[in-house]
Amino acid sequence: MRLSNALGLSILLLPVLALLPLITARSESIAVRIDPPALDEPASEGLETAVLAGGCFWGVQAVYQHTKGVRNAVSGYAGGDAKDANYQAVSYGRTGHAEAVRVTFDPRVTSYGKILQIFFSVAHDPTQLNRQGPDSGPQYRTEIFPQNDEQAKIAKAYIAQLDAAKAFPKPIVTKTATMKAAFYPAEAYHQDYATLHPNNPYIVFNDAPKVENLKRMFPDAFRDKPVLVADAAKSGH
Repeated sequence: MRLSNALGLSILLLPVLALLPLITARSESIAVRIDPPALDEPASEGLETAVLAGGCFWGVQAVYQHTKGVRNAVSGYAGGDAKDANYQAVSYGRTGHAEAVRVTFDPRVTSYGKILQIFFSVAHDPTQLNRQGPDSGPQYRTEIFPQNDEQAKIAKAYIAQLDAAKAFPKPIVTKTATMKAAFYPAEAYHQDYATLHPNNPYIVFNDAPKVENLKRMFPDAFRDKPVLVADAAKSGH
């Protein structure tokens, strides 16, 4: 979401704020109940990392910051070169980067499969090609960047499982082919954005409902207090 667009959106949506109950109800209907992946990793010692792109990173980050077992969720860029890993360049949609989130999690608490189930169910719409909600362009594409062969196998199998079950009204367009793509953290002002700016109309309309959907659909995986980037850094994550 371009910040200039966010400002314009803030002005345009001021009259809509009075209709927040209706907005929330409409947004909640976007979430989809899906089965967990039939193929998943076993619990193991140590932390694991997942890198996921599903539109504007503000909302995806917020979802995982409220997920039990996640030690850190960092907004950033993946799929392009280091020289282009900045918000101004990525916003033009020609760098190869996607807005992405690096999720560091404890597989003894939440599995990689659960991370993916949340990703497809509440974090974004995996059937939208090169866009997500109000944002359009390849930088807002849906993509999983596997960190190892096992993650790639699980992600591909899960997409096939969901498509075969017709879990969504349209085929999933999430990419999975880019292995171990370098991840570049986004600028500091993008980190913890949904928590720091809860009254921003973009957050209210697009991202807060995702967190509510997580709470509603995955109560066992939800935690009320988010793990913020600033706090995770203090603990070495």
